[in-house]
Amino acid sequence: REAISAIVKHWSEDKYLVLKWKKVNWHTFITGGIDVEEKPIDAAIREIKEETGYQNLKLKQTLSRSHAKFYHVPKKENRFAHFHNFYFELVDGEKKELTKEEKENHEILWMNSEEIKKNLTPEGQIYDLNSVVSEKPYTGEGIIINSGKYDGIATQDARPKIIAEAGGKMVTKFKLRDWVFSRQRYWGEPIPLIHCDNDGWVPVPDKDLPVKLPEVKSYKPTDTGESPLSAMTKWVNVKCPVCKGPAKRETDTMPNWAGSSWYYLRYTDPKNNKEFASQKKLKYWTPVDWYNGGMEHTTLHLLYSRFWHKFLYDLKLVPTAEPYKKRTSHGLIMGEGGVKMSKSLGNVVNPDQIVKTYGADTLRVYEMFIGPFEDTAVWNTESIIGSRRFIEKVWRIAERAQQKKNSLRFTLPGVPGGSHTLQNSFFTGLKRLLHKTIKKVGEDIEAMRFNTAISAMMILATEMEKADSIDKKNFKMFLQILAPFAPHLAEDTWFALGEKKSIHISKWPVWNPELIKENEIKIALQVNGKVRAEIEIPADMIEEKVLELAFANQNIRKWVEGKDVKKKIYVKGRLVNFVI
Repeated sequence: REAISAIVKHWSEDKYLVLKWKKVNWHTFITGGIDVEEKPIDAAIREIKEETGYQNLKLKQTLSRSHAKFYHVPKKENRFAHFHNFYFELVDGEKKELTKEEKENHEILWMNSEEIKKNLTPEGQIYDLNSVVSEKPYTGEGIIINSGKYDGIATQDARPKIIAEAGGKMVTKFKLRDWVFSRQRYWGEPIPLIHCDNDGWVPVPDKDLPVKLPEVKSYKPTDTGESPLSAMTKWVNVKCPVCKGPAKRETDTMPNWAGSSWYYLRYTDPKNNKEFASQKKLKYWTPVDWYNGGMEHTTLHLLYSRFWHKFLYDLKLVPTAEPYKKRTSHGLIMGEGGVKMSKSLGNVVNPDQIVKTYGADTLRVYEMFIGPFEDTAVWNTESIIGSRRFIEKVWRIAERAQQKKNSLRFTLPGVPGGSHTLQNSFFTGLKRLLHKTIKKVGEDIEAMRFNTAISAMMILATEMEKADSIDKKNFKMFLQILAPFAPHLAEDTWFALGEKKSIHISKWPVWNPELIKENEIKIALQVNGKVRAEIEIPADMIEEKVLELAFANQNIRKWVEGKDVKKKIYVKGRLVNFVI
C-alpha cells in the first residue's frame, strides 16, 4: 500500500499533533493511503485537513521514505506500507468542523517530542520525528534510496550485490556469547570433578552421581571471589577416587541456564534414576513439536539448548539432531504508556489483583485479546472492562440456554388453528455464523491468532444475545470453542446445561462446510479510498451489477453527485472505490 505519514507542528508552541485513536490503543501522526493518480504531497495535505480540520499548512521538509510491515487493528489485516513522509508547520489555528466519522475515530492531542516518544505507537514514526528534531542518520535495515541502481532494493538483498561489485566476498562467522561460568552462585549445577595433588583432575565416579549441593543456612559470597561452595569444607574435602588420598571437589558451578538447556528432555522421563531419559521415551517425545517462549530467550536459551542438544546427539544420548520442529516467540506486554514494566518504576501489573477484581477468565481473555501474539502490546487497565463485559454476556446467554422453552410460537394469518413452532434463530443466519466461528477459532488457535479468535467469538455472542431463543445443543458447541480462553466459565456453564463430564475432555466441535458457504457478502464502498458506506451483495454477483448497485447507494451519491468520476474500481468480495 502506498501511503503518507505527516508530522504537523503547532503554529506557536514547540508541540506536534498526535491522533489518539478511540477504538484501539494507538497514538499516531497523520497517516493515510494515496489515491490513484494522486501525488503524495496532495494526499498528505488532504489527510491532514480531513483528519484534523486544520487548513493553513506550510511544508517544511520532505523526509526520507520508510517502509513498515504491521497489523492494522481497525482494518483487521496485515499491511506492508510504503510511506512518503512529510513535516509541516501550521501557519495559524484556523480549523473547520470535522465529519462525524472522523470525530468517532480519534481525538487530537498536542505533545512535545519527549511525550511523543513515550506515547507514539509506530516505531517508524519515532524515527521520522528524530530526523526532524535531531537529524540523526538511520543505520538499520530497510529499503535503499539515493543509491543509483540499488534504489528500491532491500538492504539484505543489496548487500551481497554491493560486496560482489567491490570484489569482496561474504563470510559468516559464529560466536557464542559468554556462558558466564565466572559468575559464581551457590545454586549453580556442580561440576562433577575432583582435584587430587597426585592424580590431578579426576571425574566423580558414576555411582556417586549426581553431585548434589549441600544444604546450608547461609550461602553468602566469599571475600576471595571464589564460589560460595569453597567455604563449605565438609562438602569440599573428599577422598580421591583413584588413590584414596585427600582431595577437593571443584567448587565452580555451571551457569543457571545450563540445566534449562536440556530440561525438556528430562520431562520425557522425570523419575528415571538410571539415565536422564530412556531412549524409548526420547524417541516417542522428541523432537519437541512446538516450542514457544519470549524473544529475550532467543539467544540465551534457544541457541544454547540447540548447542547442548547437538552435543548430546554426537554422544548418541539423544535420537534426534534437532531439539525442536517449530519455535515461536511471544511479544512483550509493556506497562501503561508504552514503558517497559519494572519494579523500580512501580508499573508492574499484579495479576492477583486483576483476578480479584475482574476474575481469572477476564484476565485470560484480555491478555489474548490485547493484540497479535508475537507483537509488543501496551497494557491498559481501562480496556479490561471490555473482556469482562464479554464474559458477562456469555453468562446471560447461558441463563437463557438453560430455560426449557427454546422455541417461539406464532400464528399464520388466515390459517385455521395456525399455531406453529418456529425453529429458533440458530437454523438461519445464526447457525451459519456459529459454524463459521468454529472454523475460524480452530484455525486461529493453530496459527496463534488468539486476538482474532476472541473477536470472532465476541461477534457471535452479540448475535446470540439478540436472538429470539437459544438452542442448547448449539450453545454447547460455542462453549467448547470458548473453553480454552475462559475455562472456568465454560466448565461451570457446561455442567449447568446437564453435562456430566468436563468440557475440557469433550471433542472439539466439527463445522459443517455447507453452512459456511457465503450466500451474501458485505463490501465497503469508498470514494477516493475513504469508506463511505457498506452494502450486502450476492456472493456471485457480476462486477457490472456490483458497480451499478454501489453507484446507486444514497451515501455514495452525495459524494459523487456532479463530480467527474475518473475510475470505478472493484476488488472482488471486498470493496468498490470511486476515484473522483
